[in-house]
Amino acid sequence: MYRYTLPIIIFLFSIACNNKKEDVLKPKTTPPSVVDVIVAGTKTLNNTIEVNGSVLANEMLDIHPEVSGRLTYLNIPEGNAVKAGTILAKINDADLQAQLTKSKVQLELAKKTEERFKKLLAINGLNQADYDAALNNVNNIKADIELLKAQIDKTVIKAAYDGELGLKQVSPGAYVTPATVLATLQQVNKLKIDFTVPDVYSNLIKKGNTVMVSTNQSKTTFAATIIATEPVVNTSSRNLKVRAIMENNKVNPGAFVKVLLKAETNNNHIVIPTNAIIPDADSKKAIVVKGGKGKFVNIETGIRTAGGVEVISGINIGDTVVVTGVLFVRPNTLVKIRTVKKLEEITKE
Repeated sequence: MYRYTLPIIIFLFSIACNNKKEDVLKPKTTPPSVVDVIVAGTKTLNNTIEVNGSVLANEMLDIHPEVSGRLTYLNIPEGNAVKAGTILAKINDADLQAQLTKSKVQLELAKKTEERFKKLLAINGLNQADYDAALNNVNNIKADIELLKAQIDKTVIKAAYDGELGLKQVSPGAYVTPATVLATLQQVNKLKIDFTVPDVYSNLIKKGNTVMVSTNQSKTTFAATIIATEPVVNTSSRNLKVRAIMENNKVNPGAFVKVLLKAETNNNHIVIPTNAIIPDADSKKAIVVKGGKGKFVNIETGIRTAGGVEVISGINIGDTVVVTGVLFVRPNTLVKIRTVKKLEEITKE
């Protein structure tokens, strides 16, 4: 009995092993990703382009002393306006003043000696070399006096222009160096607005043009005038940096603002939802369904609105664009379209 049973067991075991081997060697099929799509079409966008900007003071600086020493006078009324030339601080200059007094006394004596030598030279009572030495001594002392006056002038810190002072950072009697910040001085009667626009809209940027500026704190918009642009476009972002200036309307320097540019109305914009865009290190991508597979394409975007993002290049009218499930799609893999949605349905969700 055992003689017939053992071969049967071996036969059954070999069949099981072969079946497992076939299962291992048999390629596994990945199920298609389930996605929702929209069909790319044209949309009329508002002819106002909105970009982000930052507010800068018209002029701003940190007030530093030019020399090291102890503060003997400090006049920094925090938050108040000052006129150009106002003395804000003074550093101890007693040693320099003493040297200046000494040099002035030496100059008087040197002048008398030079005058006496000049009279002697006129009657040949002195050689030319001795007179030249006396005259040179006078000129050297005068130069020393000018140097001391320049050093004394550096001990006085004045307002460089009309502006508003910030918070005081030191107290009278403190020892300061050229690295010490006494306070800030900002000219805020006018404000600079720095913003960037995509290169494709650079034709809208002209010196002297007016743009509108709005803040998060107020629904009111303010007019600003473009005064300059960078001469080149940023090679990584393809944006052009622009600067405008406006009268201060109670906006603080450093604030975030939105800049509104007027553009020509165009009915041929291709718009897709923001969640359909895949940001990459060097570009932006979207997924287009072709032949039942997801194809990753590079896109260039333009205006961003509440209804989506304008696509300037990379997607054509009629393309099927994946709008949900983009994280699960791999390049050139099968996708299963669950629903075809409209752009309005996506933006309302």
